Amino acid sequence: MDNAKPETGAFYPRDRNWHPKAFTPDYKTSVLRSPQKALLSLSGTTSEITGPVFGHEILGEKDNDLIHNFAAPGESAIGQRIIVHGRVLDERGIGVAGVLLEFWQANAGGRYRHKKEGYIGALDPNFGGCGRAITDENGYYFFRTVKPGPYPWPNGVNDWRPAHIHFSLFGHGFAQRLITQMYFEGDPLIALCPIVRTISDQAAIDQLVAPLDMANTIPMDARAYKFDMVLRGRRSTMFENRMEGN
Repeated sequence: MDNAKPETGAFYPRDRNWHPKAFTPDYKTSVLRSPQKALLSLSGTTSEITGPVFGHEILGEKDNDLIHNFAAPGESAIGQRIIVHGRVLDERGIGVAGVLLEFWQANAGGRYRHKKEGYIGALDPNFGGCGRAITDENGYYFFRTVKPGPYPWPNGVNDWRPAHIHFSLFGHGFAQRLITQMYFEGDPLIALCPIVRTISDQAAIDQLVAPLDMANTIPMDARAYKFDMVLRGRRSTMFENRMEGN
């Protein structure tokens, strides 16, 4: 048992110079989705800094094994078998325990299991493309899957999405909610992607690229990629001479 009290208080403000701009015409979807009026700054409410709450029992036995969680008995998903692992940290570099991660992706041929999918790539009947995991006391997570394939999308005449995995993270408060994507080291499509190009800071782009991690591969089975993610951290107690609170 741990007698340490949970952290409370406001989260760090979001750095909007680090994140991509909402209006980026080369990424056509952003034109209609971006705010049309000036943004307002509001203090976090109690529910925003104390939720969400979810039950850890929601996880199934194979939720972090996308190779088998939708497969028929004795079958497995088709593709390059990989392990994705890493830590969920806050902005101070401290591991965040008990974070719910949800992840989803295309199959090895670049096809999503979705009724409105427009790509003609083949479906894999043994691959559902989604799963979940919860971080341990040090913020560590891992899951098994197959490497997704790239696919074309109707943004431009010949735009292709790099191979990627989507992540949704639920931290200790709604203000820590994060939705992001992970790309793979060495993929030439990353630099050509209109979504990636909305990010002006190369260091920020680099944080979205998972390097190959040969030290954690399983010989004759699966390669490994390491991907750490950072959630917003808490402010420390304010002092008179340090009103920024940290």
